[in-house]
Amino acid sequence: MLVVDKPAGISSNDAVQQAKRLFGAQKVGHTGSLDPLATGVLPLCFGEATKFSQFLLDADKKYWARIRLGVTTETGDADGEVIAEADASSVTAAQVAEELATFVGEIEQIPSVYSALKHQGQPLYKLARQGIEVERAPRKVTIYSAELLNVRESEIELFVHCSKGTYIRSLAEDLGAALGCGGHVSGLRRLAAGPYQEEQSISFERLNAIDSPEALDALLLPVSSAVGLWPVMRLHQDTAHYLLRGQPVQVAHAPTEGWVQIFESGEEDRFLGVGEILTDGRIAPRRLVASD
Repeated sequence: MLVVDKPAGISSNDAVQQAKRLFGAQKVGHTGSLDPLATGVLPLCFGEATKFSQFLLDADKKYWARIRLGVTTETGDADGEVIAEADASSVTAAQVAEELATFVGEIEQIPSVYSALKHQGQPLYKLARQGIEVERAPRKVTIYSAELLNVRESEIELFVHCSKGTYIRSLAEDLGAALGCGGHVSGLRRLAAGPYQEEQSISFERLNAIDSPEALDALLLPVSSAVGLWPVMRLHQDTAHYLLRGQPVQVAHAPTEGWVQIFESGEEDRFLGVGEILTDGRIAPRRLVASD
């Protein structure tokens, strides 16, 4: 795993291609797109770690966002053409905070037509650029917290902690509509994705300055870090033998439900993969790392 600090102006796939080149890797994937406008935490999976990318796609995210009130754009962010303008000069911090509070909790969002969601195999944003607008069903997402950090003229800054599938562009548009003036995202930075935090992220400027393969490899995080917030189960070698062959196993002091990280105990614990607690208390293997 590598946590990069994606710069503005490139796509998530561009970041993947740069990482492939730097590390000479054949198989690299990202774990949740960031728009070209956005910066911040983008975990990349190398090789076997790509098996665990879904768990990061499903993880909570944290963002800093700057929203320009009074200007609505085609895409919901600063990269789109302006389609409406309104006077937002009378909007107060108290009004913003009051409306923002209504979005906290489980809400329904209609994804942007310029999102990376796919329709019949095509990303919506590609269809939108061809003038094709696909009807999008509302999706339930959860905003755990939304804090107003600053109000300056017609721009506001927010901290948002949200579930997977939450679109900050949609939040900006919906908040602007609730305030009666419209709005769009003018700046966005991902501060955390699952267990990975902003302070762990590494810029491409720093990566490009490293000329030693060993020094680059030293920046990689173990595969297990992708599920680092899950409970840890350590198995004796004999028990691990059966689990690696796809059999559920009984482990003392296991949680009663949910997902767990699984290690084989030894001088150095070996990460085997992840499992799920069955109704009878056994751990069933769900995603395993390939081993000799």
